Amino acid sequence: MTPDGPTIVEAGRRLREGKTTAVALLESVLDVAQLTEAIVHAYLTIDREGAFASAAFADEELANGRDRGPLHGVPVALKDNMCTRGVETTAASQILGGYLPPYDATVVTRLRQAGAVIVGKTNLDEFAMGSSTENSAYGPTFNPWDVSRVPGGSSGGSAAAVAIGSALGALGSDTGGSIRQPAALTGLVGLKPTYGTVSRYGLIAFASSLDQIGPLTRTVEDAAVLLEAVWGHDPLDATSYDGAYPDPRAEMGRGVDGIRVGVVRELSGEGYEPEVETATANMVDRLAGEGAEVVEVSLPSFEIALSAYYLIAPAEASANLARFDGIRFGLRIPGPTTEALMSATRAEGFGPEVTRRILLGTYGLSAGYYEAFYGQAQKVRAAIRADLARVYTDVDVLVSPTSPTVAFEAGARVADPLAMYLSDICTIPSNLAGDPAVSVPIALDGRGLPIGFQVMAPALGETTLFRVAAEVERLAGFTARPVIDLVAS
Repeated sequence: MTPDGPTIVEAGRRLREGKTTAVALLESVLDVAQLTEAIVHAYLTIDREGAFASAAFADEELANGRDRGPLHGVPVALKDNMCTRGVETTAASQILGGYLPPYDATVVTRLRQAGAVIVGKTNLDEFAMGSSTENSAYGPTFNPWDVSRVPGGSSGGSAAAVAIGSALGALGSDTGGSIRQPAALTGLVGLKPTYGTVSRYGLIAFASSLDQIGPLTRTVEDAAVLLEAVWGHDPLDATSYDGAYPDPRAEMGRGVDGIRVGVVRELSGEGYEPEVETATANMVDRLAGEGAEVVEVSLPSFEIALSAYYLIAPAEASANLARFDGIRFGLRIPGPTTEALMSATRAEGFGPEVTRRILLGTYGLSAGYYEAFYGQAQKVRAAIRADLARVYTDVDVLVSPTSPTVAFEAGARVADPLAMYLSDICTIPSNLAGDPAVSVPIALDGRGLPIGFQVMAPALGETTLFRVAAEVERLAGFTARPVIDLVAS
């Protein structure tokens, strides 16, 4: 089976030309899900009843001349760490099994206001902690390009759904690369916007100073459409940016003539697959051929970004996950005392990776170790921001591979946390700095697996980011889609 569904922009055009309906679009993606879910496992929940009601209402509104914009009637998916009123939201954890939020996350509200049809909730690494979607309490997701391999993580379910066509677009969350890395491994466009531009209200927190919601789509233009629907100031989020927002599509199609492109020296070399480096270098050469000014830049702090991230993120997770105590909501394992109840609930409810990160974070915040670990990590974060501020005076964007490797085999890194963590070595710096970054598919390796190309920009630099990303997409001409042998599988 090869996916043949339209892009978001194409679907919107067909809807307005009367060539399809929202109900028909929904039926097509649900047909794909019915054929592939047993193999790929992209979804944790498919809300058929709610989705059909939304699709029928969208058709009625469009027929009566009410057009809510380019997402009106388009089926999209949500990572299952975004609260949806009355629909189970688990963050792929046993501790939240059966939890029905009494409210919608802000991004969900905005998607509904844009007329989008929400198909369901996608699988993820538990509490978004992972790079392969193998840490889910409800079973792993597999990569549609090769179902013996991972789709990346933690937004692997969202990526797999869009790649195989059981959604036309999806939202994920990116704490250390959890949108961009799975986008790279599944041949999609994945965007982490500037921190604070997309509300985190209703997002089940992992690391609050790093988490950011963003789109996974098949094209750069689709990513811009989905971003425009959900971003903007939100008074319900204390970290929401309250200022002028850039127009992501203002310069798309202008090419890269005169754009200054910095190639990050530290994001190459040992550990990077040769085909990934070759594809990246070829794209840099093609950008230069289109008039971009290409220079190599050095950001020494990037070499220790991974270490800083794995102190800051677990420390924040330790604080955020303290709310899951077996008393207020979710799983409850009875005990003779409140302490025993909390201990039993957390031991039963949290998986091994979440437990590992909570323990690591708690240790890093403990008396006598705070300054040596968490304090030092914050100094590294400041150094990364300073390095980037320095470099962005000389270049407009930075580029690198999105992931050092293509999709790896399922199970290959489960027993080696460090190898798993290294999957995010290219993406973590943008989270620590709060800057936007996007992954664009540019090639297939010799095994037919996608390779992603990362473009980074300074905070609120989405206009230039999308301009360069659109040119990368044009030059790559990447139109390949995954193929699943439904019989053999």
